[in-house]
Amino acid sequence: MTPPPPATTLDLGAHALVSLVIATSFVHIVAILMTAIMIFHVRSKYTAVGRKEIVTFFYMYALIELLAIFLDSGIIPTASTVYPWFTAVYCGLVAATYCCLLINGFVGFQFAEDGTPLSLWGLRGACLVVFGVTMFVSIATFKNIAGFKYEKPLGLWIIYIIWPLICVICYVVTQLIIVIRTLDDRWPIGDILFGVGFFAVAQIVLFAFSVTICNAVKHYIDGLFFFTLCMLLSVMMVYKYWDSITKEDLEFSVGSKAAVWEVKDPLLTSAAPTTGGYGGFGRGMDHDGYPDDDASNYHAPGSLVGGVSGGQYYGHGNHGYPPQGGYTN
Repeated sequence: MTPPPPATTLDLGAHALVSLVIATSFVHIVAILMTAIMIFHVRSKYTAVGRKEIVTFFYMYALIELLAIFLDSGIIPTASTVYPWFTAVYCGLVAATYCCLLINGFVGFQFAEDGTPLSLWGLRGACLVVFGVTMFVSIATFKNIAGFKYEKPLGLWIIYIIWPLICVICYVVTQLIIVIRTLDDRWPIGDILFGVGFFAVAQIVLFAFSVTICNAVKHYIDGLFFFTLCMLLSVMMVYKYWDSITKEDLEFSVGSKAAVWEVKDPLLTSAAPTTGGYGGFGRGMDHDGYPDDDASNYHAPGSLVGGVSGGQYYGHGNHGYPPQGGYTN
């Protein structure tokens, strides 16, 4: 593979800034800021399905963009001894992030209840395994050990090219199944298609037209700028899709938005108005003609004094009140 031409270098006084990719570094910073905003909105949906799982994906994407600033801008030169290790960590994070996206695609099927330790630690464990394997393959390829050679980086090609493609395809298929079989709204399919489109454009621009773009703009930017931008838009479509299919339970939500509550089972039910007595209102009626709300539905058990709620003692026979024969001296 022919390396892309170096970006324009700027000589500022005594400092020589080699291979400054200002535009690419800027778009990396924008990606981190936009990811922080998405994380904030995801975390604010306290009762949404898969909230903790999807926020892990955005955290990992933010780490990738942060590390890419050091690798793409030349802050860590390629001749440095630590460059292969940073690159291996970067490759491991990329592979683990796609693994996280893949597992998030199955969260909606509730094989394990979302937000539980089984779901979260299963996700973290799988991502950690993928990260470790990818980092080992990367270092072994760079150092020509364990049967890997940098002249034929087949292992890296499979992990860096084939593995993301498999994860994206599986995620798209699972989400299409969820939308078609469980949702009445078909608009989330548009978010999926836009995300796939941005992802495809990013790969084509990076691997097919990067050198052409770099030569056309006289080495100020290359295909990596448009790759990072398209990948950011693709991740934003993942967020928009997740936000469109998840609803929040207002009873348990905590937020600044005013909630509209609907009373479905009122505690006090009103009967139809009746007439009688003075002014058309009978006994026990309020001024609107409805029964007073001071009537109790509580039925106590028999008391020790007068039977059922005292009724046998105070309301029946010769023990009623006032006495039937009047008061006696």
